[in-house]
Amino acid sequence: MEPLQITEKIKEAFPAEVLDVTEFRGQVSVHLKREKVLDICRFLHDTPELAMDYLMDLCGVDYLGKRDDGSRFEVVYHLYSMEHRHMLRLRVRVPGSDPKIASVMPVWKGVNWHERECFDMFGIVFEGHPDLRRILLPEDWEGHPLRKDYPVQGRSGDEEWRGFKEVLEISEKLKEFEWER
Repeated sequence: MEPLQITEKIKEAFPAEVLDVTEFRGQVSVHLKREKVLDICRFLHDTPELAMDYLMDLCGVDYLGKRDDGSRFEVVYHLYSMEHRHMLRLRVRVPGSDPKIASVMPVWKGVNWHERECFDMFGIVFEGHPDLRRILLPEDWEGHPLRKDYPVQGRSGDEEWRGFKEVLEISEKLKEFEWER
């Protein structure tokens, strides 16, 4: 099934949720409201002729200052059907004032780390995620580094991150295990 045919199925099942459909260089994106994203994903996964059984990727985007509708963020899902070999991109707008969206872990268990990374880097909360905590940065890190308003030098300016010295000390201790080249 062609991606534009899949978008028609989504529009039939969820007419109020589809904001726009765009096509660029053979890739189709369906722009959705965030309220029914879990239902739409379950529909794409469970409908036999669609069978979107593989979530290839989930990522966040920050459009700080580029949108008038208050939707600062976007969560992008890249879906694929192993059986039918078709793919589709979902783009879901998330407001900066309330950066929350439903977790799609009930549909694809493999999205666990993707959602955690998006939470860690952008601060987008995936409601219903069973273990939403930082995955790349230490738990005591302040802020979300992939946000466009995050300072380039970090939140503390010239001051080093509190755990920096500890990381350096551990690095020195582990040097004894390095391979000779």
